[in-house]
Amino acid sequence: MTVERIGLVVHRGRHEAVEAATAVHAWCRAQGIPCTEIDVWKGHEPRHGGQEEASAAGHPDLVLTLGGDGTFLRGARIAAKSDAAVLGVDLGRVGFLTEVPAEKVTKALDTVHEGRAEIEERMTLTMRASRVPQMPSVMEALLRSGRVPTLPPPHVRPDTEAGDGWGVALDIVAVNDVVLEKLVRDRQVALGVYIAGRLLAAYSADAVIVASPTGSTAYSFAAGGPVLSPHMDAVVFTPVAAHMTFDRTVVAAPDEPVALRVLPHSGEVALSIDGQMRGVLGPGDWVGVYGAKYRLRLVRMGPTDFYTRLRSRFRLTDAPATAADGESAPLFRPNTPVPDDLAHLRLPPPPRTDIDGER
Repeated sequence: MTVERIGLVVHRGRHEAVEAATAVHAWCRAQGIPCTEIDVWKGHEPRHGGQEEASAAGHPDLVLTLGGDGTFLRGARIAAKSDAAVLGVDLGRVGFLTEVPAEKVTKALDTVHEGRAEIEERMTLTMRASRVPQMPSVMEALLRSGRVPTLPPPHVRPDTEAGDGWGVALDIVAVNDVVLEKLVRDRQVALGVYIAGRLLAAYSADAVIVASPTGSTAYSFAAGGPVLSPHMDAVVFTPVAAHMTFDRTVVAAPDEPVALRVLPHSGEVALSIDGQMRGVLGPGDWVGVYGAKYRLRLVRMGPTDFYTRLRSRFRLTDAPATAADGESAPLFRPNTPVPDDLAHLRLPPPPRTDIDGER
């Protein structure tokens, strides 16, 4: 892709992110490419939704994030809504979503601008609800204590038809997950969970998570859910600390919505989207989570190696009983050409040259 306008999301609480932003601005000036910092809060000013931020930045075709996965998620929700690509510069501790280290940011921009980068698409989630979730004023004050302003409650999409029984369509994009969780320690949430319109079970739990394949390595994984390949489409339902025998994850097809209805005797429920609290729901309310029409377009410097990244980021270790067998080879791929009957499979790529010319 040829870059025409860049939107920059910077974690200004980190010195290395500010330094990298200076390098990006210098690169943009040299190339004559407009660059606007977006999703930036000042003092006690309220934050804006993704569409507003993208519009204020002139609808960039590339969103560049400087920070960890949290900063990346803020940039991704802006990029997905405006069909922009997003490139994450890794300054965090886990770095599942970010792509390049800070010291290589200008070389990465050269790669993208010269059309040598690849675009990887990921499934995202959106939702409908019985009503727009609201943030109680006391909760807003608590969340803002010592922190940046919270995101506003989701807006209603203009394609909603009031009174049709399908609730309101919320203008949100979730890259990782949508979570309903209890507000107080001694009051669990009670939810009726429906998949593809059919009741699965009524749950009493600390929380329930509806995740995308990308989000399967986030909160869902921490709650005991499976790791899904980010190249697939699916909707992952995972209960958290459920007081019932069946507490397993269910992986639904991408066209099977997951609906969560707050039962009459439940405590109040907090709604979070990609780790950001967006409102509170009460008994009788419901939300439906399903695959969005938006696809997240990730910029990659070359073919992705998700499973090597999984092993590295989670510091996976081999079973002690295998020590006598020596260290296993990192790849299982013959050096000979791929046979015709295997040509359609996703196989490890041959060694490639990175953006520094190193192997």
